[in-house]
Amino acid sequence: MDTNRSTADSRSPPSEQWREYQGAPTGTDLECEGWRQEAALRLLNNNLDPEVAEKPEELIVYGGTGRAARSWDAYDAILQQLRELDDDETLLIQSGEPVGRFETHERAPRVLIANSNLVGKWDNWEHFHELEAEGKIMYGQMTAGSWAYIGTQGIIQGTYETLAELARQHYAGDLAGKIVVTGGLGGMGGAQPLAVTMNRGVCVAAEVDERRIDRRIETGYCMEKTDDLEEALERARKAARAEEPYSVGVHVNAADMLEGLVERDFVPDVITDQTSAHDVLEGYYPSGYTVEAADRLREEDPDAYRRESLDTMERHVDAILELQDRGAVAFEYGNNIRGQIAEHRGRDDAFEFPGFVPAYIRPQFCRGKGPFRWLALSGNPEDIYRTDEAILELFPEKDHLRRWIELAQDRIQFQGLPSRVCWLGYNTDGEGAEGLTERARFALRINDLVADGEIAAPIVVTRDHLDAGSVASPYRETEAMKDGTDAVADWPILNALLNCAAGADIVSVHDGGGVGIGNAIHANNHVVLDGTELAAKKAEAVFTTDPGTGVIRHADAGYEEAIAEARESGVEIPMDEQ
Repeated sequence: MDTNRSTADSRSPPSEQWREYQGAPTGTDLECEGWRQEAALRLLNNNLDPEVAEKPEELIVYGGTGRAARSWDAYDAILQQLRELDDDETLLIQSGEPVGRFETHERAPRVLIANSNLVGKWDNWEHFHELEAEGKIMYGQMTAGSWAYIGTQGIIQGTYETLAELARQHYAGDLAGKIVVTGGLGGMGGAQPLAVTMNRGVCVAAEVDERRIDRRIETGYCMEKTDDLEEALERARKAARAEEPYSVGVHVNAADMLEGLVERDFVPDVITDQTSAHDVLEGYYPSGYTVEAADRLREEDPDAYRRESLDTMERHVDAILELQDRGAVAFEYGNNIRGQIAEHRGRDDAFEFPGFVPAYIRPQFCRGKGPFRWLALSGNPEDIYRTDEAILELFPEKDHLRRWIELAQDRIQFQGLPSRVCWLGYNTDGEGAEGLTERARFALRINDLVADGEIAAPIVVTRDHLDAGSVASPYRETEAMKDGTDAVADWPILNALLNCAAGADIVSVHDGGGVGIGNAIHANNHVVLDGTELAAKKAEAVFTTDPGTGVIRHADAGYEEAIAEARESGVEIPMDEQ
């Protein structure tokens, strides 16, 4: 076995199998021994669908270098192993490469994944890149290496919910007449223009790679583009005055655009950023370069690239701070740009604008809520529309949920396998709940619809890692925890272990995610709803344990909302001083 493979393997000619697939297989015919294995095979290929991934020909899904598999040889080997995997076996994936297969039992996960994890003293980009260059590890991002990515549609509701809460806190409940300025239109950031317009606002988004702007326009996430900042601002002003939703992508470096706003004394209502600043070398582009010229600099002189990238980031942060001082509502959208400047430039003032989780999302985390998502393995959009009907039937009292589903049906194009995202939590005391969590109620209903033939093929349920109980990320999900436990990583490990015990079909643990190596530990899971009694038992368990860890994590930190949720929903907390 060759243990010295280079990352160049992922840039070699793509696998012939991938060329044939060009996305997930669909329909009801199986390549594997069962639907749980088949779901893994389809999810992996869905991650690498050209409609979904940023650079699928290099195995890159999103976020700079977030990969679905370590090399094309590893990709081929994973597919072969999944086809051979029995219903009582578990396949092990180590940083995108299959390394073992063992007999376990029917209810155990079919696939276990660990990506990018390093021991603390060595948990840094320098050591990671050394190993990556030798072909011994890969960056799994969050949903790339766990085979849960569904394109820009996967992040859209999280962005929508964040902006909706911002509007409730600062404005009259929506963003009508307000201008939001941001940067980054890649796989994650590309959701921002649509999330703004869905909240009735105006978005001006900088993106240095014009191809990304074009892609967001093609898929309906952004309305227009321009190379002229003055033109973009005039269009934005006009739309804001008319209180018309509008978005424009500006082909420019984000730092340059923000400095242009400062020079013009143009103060937006809201300013944020979702460039891939977590990765100084691969994710962020320095000012003064085209994409092609920056790519050459990266190859020829990576140290110079890092220096210039950090120089640009510092200007970027300074502009955000200045615009905040002049009256803009500012927040970081989880890309660690503040942490980069604090660490590499000694600028603690970088944290003078908050992260989006403590500012807008944490109360939902306390209730075990987060981005719950599902995919139709049949490939038939009608299966997703049937799940839309089911969720509205289950929760008729949730007006906000109904508005979201209707907006999603009208505004969001499917990418790859038809999918949907919805924020559901714990809450076992709702009408008709019968002690079941919101997520479990939904999953059991969908499993029944599959069993009854109302949905053509199984639905696989997973989630994003922007989650209540499966992440330790001091620059994002666990920033500014009430008890100071921002960096305690026991929680995502417990989440992964518990979801294995509950019977999730795929379970994964990663380092890094959207904030970079050494800055986060996070876990994910998948459950295949194939209409069987086994699937129902597993779903009920997983969709209790998974949001439940969010409740206990925040209750342990002293959040009253979480303690109340635990008491209302019967979550056992041994040291609760009730």
